[in-house]
Amino acid sequence: MNRDIILPNGTVGIEAQYKKQLIEEFEGNPFIESLPDIKSKEEIIKKIQFKPTIKKQEIELDKELKMNILPRLYKVFQPLPIHVDIWNMINRLIRQGYISRNPFNPTYKKYINSLGDSIINNKFNLDSDENFRNTAQCGLLIGMSGMGKTTTTQRVLSNIPQVIVHQQYNNVNFNQMQVTWLKLEAPHNGSIKALTLQFFSKLDDLLGTNNMKRYVSSKYSTDILLPLMGQCANSVGLGLLVIDELQHLNKNSKQVMNYLVALMNSFGVPILLIGTPACYSILQNEMRIARRVTGAGTITFNNMDNDKEFEIFIRGIWKYQWTNENTKLSRELVNKFYEKTQGLSDLVVKLFFYTQIKLIEKGHGQITEELIDKVWDKEFKLINPMINAIKDDNLVNKFKYEDIQKLNIESTIGTDYKSNLRGLDNKKYLKAEEAKKHNSKKIKIDDLEEDDIRKIVLKNNEKSVHELLKEQNLIKSLEEILC
Repeated sequence: MNRDIILPNGTVGIEAQYKKQLIEEFEGNPFIESLPDIKSKEEIIKKIQFKPTIKKQEIELDKELKMNILPRLYKVFQPLPIHVDIWNMINRLIRQGYISRNPFNPTYKKYINSLGDSIINNKFNLDSDENFRNTAQCGLLIGMSGMGKTTTTQRVLSNIPQVIVHQQYNNVNFNQMQVTWLKLEAPHNGSIKALTLQFFSKLDDLLGTNNMKRYVSSKYSTDILLPLMGQCANSVGLGLLVIDELQHLNKNSKQVMNYLVALMNSFGVPILLIGTPACYSILQNEMRIARRVTGAGTITFNNMDNDKEFEIFIRGIWKYQWTNENTKLSRELVNKFYEKTQGLSDLVVKLFFYTQIKLIEKGHGQITEELIDKVWDKEFKLINPMINAIKDDNLVNKFKYEDIQKLNIESTIGTDYKSNLRGLDNKKYLKAEEAKKHNSKKIKIDDLEEDDIRKIVLKNNEKSVHELLKEQNLIKSLEEILC
């Protein structure tokens, strides 16, 4: 068992213990050998699940007390298959990134020394050693708001010691602080420099260092700060950089992509990007970052379907009832919860919470479909239009709320197609029909995607383009928009 080591600033790290590796690439690398063992699916589920206690005597307490116990429901974490995928992606990213960054590898040592010399000589060159080939990859976790992307990531990261203290490796002195992961949140104003400064600030908070004062100057641009950021990352053996709320950086998409590519290319730190569908178009339009994301995989966190997965989730929270009368979960109640929440996990928990509040206030009764309807109408008025957009699968309505769009990474709606949908009007339809008549290039309908506007139009020549697109919920009439 690892021994805790308390740093001067109060951060609790662990003493490095090295484990024999069965994978050849991992052997002889203290950064990898000191990580927790690779876990099986069953072990992962046990690690990330959280089931708070519920005592019989709590149900007998006064309603005022029970209402203060009820928020415990938000702590419940019911593992699903996608959570296991996220665990494996994060652990794989960290290990693969460390392969080329072995602190005892001469090529890597030469690289970080040359990078340090360049900074000392005020030469902020990101590619100071062409012989260094990093193994860092980029992972993407993208999906609807309210599906638990950030919560899941945090639960996985909490099972990886953030600070590992090395002292000796194979009888050789090795005084090294290893930071396995660091999590940043993209600023609301989309500032790349603010994100970079956040890196220095969070590292200082974690280790008690003084990098902000040592490296950062108001005169320095982001281009200058990047090599300094890389030097800091290498000095602490950073294993993974997590950037959450990526959609906030949409305003500077080109600059963001250059920034992320430079981060990976310059000092080999793997990156995990987390965001809503609003950020997907940035990544899709840049081959350089799309290629990196493909390497480690993309996990889409769409709303759950009303299937076995949704039932597993709702059964996982259902036993946490503090009402006087326990309600048995029926298929009808499962369907009602799905109808209201459309499988968004955050809304399922909140609806269950407020339904219990209603019964606790009343003092008796069970959860019924009628009660769920009343609670939803009262407590979730603001969210209702978004849920209706998901329920109706109306693309026009969905585009109003970019963070609830359902993604299919294999055939995701591109920005060109998306902009077409937003701007379609009768004049454009007429132009499209006219162009179709005069276009000599033949299109194979069978080669087109099912949701491609051309296939929708070409499959049926009996109706006008306007009628066809309206049937597919791709456009609205003026009357519908004004109502």
